[in-house]
Amino acid sequence: MLRQYELIERVRSYDPDADEGMINRAYVFSMKAHGTQTRASGDPYFSHPIEVAGILTDLKLDDETIVTAILHDTIEDTIATPEEIERLFGSNIARLVDGVTKLSKIEAQSENERAAENLRKFLLALSDDIRVLLVKLADRLHNMRTLHHIKNEEKRRRIARETMDIYAPLAERIGMYEMMNEMQTLAFQILEPDAYASIMRRLKQLTEQGGDLVSRIGLGLQLHLEDNGLHTEVMGRQKHPFSIWKKMAERHISFEQLSDVMAFRVIVDSQEDAYRALGVIHQRWPMVPGRFKDYISTPKRNGYRSLHTSVIHDSKMRIEIQIRTREMHDQAERGLAAHWAYKENKPSADLKVPWIDDLVEILDHAASPEELLEHTRMAMYQDRIFAFTPKGELIQLPKGATPVDFAYAVHTDLGDRTVGAKVNGRVVPLRTILENGDQVEILASEAQHPQPSWLRFVVTGKARSGVRRFVRHKERDETVELGRKIYDEIVERLPAVLDKDALKQALKRLQIESQDELMIAIARKRISDEQVMEALMPGSAGGDVAPRPVAQRTAISIKGLTPGVAYHLAQCCHPIPGDRIVGLRREDEEIEVHVIGCDTLASGVDADWLDLAWGEGSDGGAARLSVILRDVPGALGTMAGILGTKHANIVNLHLVHRDGSFQTFHVDVEVHDLAHLHAIIAALRGADPVSSVERI
Repeated sequence: MLRQYELIERVRSYDPDADEGMINRAYVFSMKAHGTQTRASGDPYFSHPIEVAGILTDLKLDDETIVTAILHDTIEDTIATPEEIERLFGSNIARLVDGVTKLSKIEAQSENERAAENLRKFLLALSDDIRVLLVKLADRLHNMRTLHHIKNEEKRRRIARETMDIYAPLAERIGMYEMMNEMQTLAFQILEPDAYASIMRRLKQLTEQGGDLVSRIGLGLQLHLEDNGLHTEVMGRQKHPFSIWKKMAERHISFEQLSDVMAFRVIVDSQEDAYRALGVIHQRWPMVPGRFKDYISTPKRNGYRSLHTSVIHDSKMRIEIQIRTREMHDQAERGLAAHWAYKENKPSADLKVPWIDDLVEILDHAASPEELLEHTRMAMYQDRIFAFTPKGELIQLPKGATPVDFAYAVHTDLGDRTVGAKVNGRVVPLRTILENGDQVEILASEAQHPQPSWLRFVVTGKARSGVRRFVRHKERDETVELGRKIYDEIVERLPAVLDKDALKQALKRLQIESQDELMIAIARKRISDEQVMEALMPGSAGGDVAPRPVAQRTAISIKGLTPGVAYHLAQCCHPIPGDRIVGLRREDEEIEVHVIGCDTLASGVDADWLDLAWGEGSDGGAARLSVILRDVPGALGTMAGILGTKHANIVNLHLVHRDGSFQTFHVDVEVHDLAHLHAIIAALRGADPVSSVERI
């Protein structure tokens, strides 16, 4: 384990201006916080965050990242709190540590490709500062280095599979190839031990047969380039076991058939020298057709730049050669981490940063580290968020999505039955906008159904179509039911009892295909009551030419129908159960329900009137009250308290005007029925701050 002074010396070796005191404080704080905790190896747990910090010093990262690494497990595994971290180390460090903690809480579900890709996207989307990802990757790398200490084979394989599916591709995505290669090698050793052992044995035989073949080919390559006036540095290596195994599997060939197991990197002084070196190499050794790639003129999406070629060497072996400048090599070795490394001159006006276009937005000319940080934000998947179920399954949604969108994304049936939601363990309104990393638990009921009001806030196509589909079906069913109630009342007005074939004959006369279509036509006033009577019993309404109006005999019950579907309650008079009500029926519109004494009815309307009744057991409605309060402290609280005592929920409150010592409010309250409303009005009138109460 790195000692305190060793860690400080490492950081100071590349950043003399690093905040030594902050690193020392973090070292001591983490050591005390983790206390006697131990790892599977038996080592103090504290050794892990220090080794993670050590990995990041190899990448020459700034002091804030090093401190974050030292503290990254304190919130999750000790009694330390985010507030304590912020108080001792500042808001920036607290934000970074919180980011790493959030990543650690996600249960990686890498059993299938879609879940793995979702998690990779989630990690990217959640990390608004790239350093959070760098700490998480270093954390995973150290865990892989010590994975052999875990006794449970199944757990070792799960962690290795997770690393292979999630973290190694993520390291590649951000250009950190060395870290990716080490992760893949360590995971490959666990997942395919026989294949790993076989390839390592073959590589060892190759080394024994050829001696220092890699060194000899590399030296010959360097001398040839120098003879042609190019100052270069050549590094050679055998390819990684996993890379070899992957090529064998993809090409369906044996190890002996895989010729290019050696790779060489040629480091040159400038971009022009890279192309000159390529020409010199191709003049000396024949190129393997189809194996040349120019990533300098066309960089990879993660900013990687290099020339790749394969040639047939003098020894009749294929060798792979990568040619790049020192700056390109630094980028290739450390990816995005290279841009957070301490630079002696700090980011300057000529610092060009080849970045991931769809991953990070950054200034080409960063004037300061702060400006660089400000613009180092994850742009990839900016238009979407990732929330997860209580079991850890990730759900990808567009920004602005709500728990209803989440429920429909999980399953249409769950969306239809949604009654509420918990976000991060707290009950929230269904219109709450979800954020990255939220854990969402949907509360469902078999008695629930989608509400038309959801269309005002859902954003996903699946949720909108689910609600609309239900509303369409519900509207049709309830319109048929309402039409049937009106039809039954029409039949009561007939002068005689209908015979059994009367309805069939009526459908033919009206040229309507089905009974349901007839009921919808009646409810929507596409045909008049008199036309229906005449079709059922010719002559009952006075003939086809001028049917006479026939008075309605019984009130039509609206019990069992949903407000806002087959009918809607008028906003001018706010009918509630217990009120005497009538319905206005206009062609192709929902029936509009009014209180019998409503001013709208008195002013005259162009519509048929229907005598309606609530039906026994009808419950609920919103009544509007005009309440005048004296302008004294606590008056509004008194009114709200009375409404609460009477179990009346306030759904809307509006200050209409203030007149001297009085304030007039319009209050919409949910009540059970007219008797409930009268009790509320009586209680309000008895309160001292209330001057008057009237129902609107």
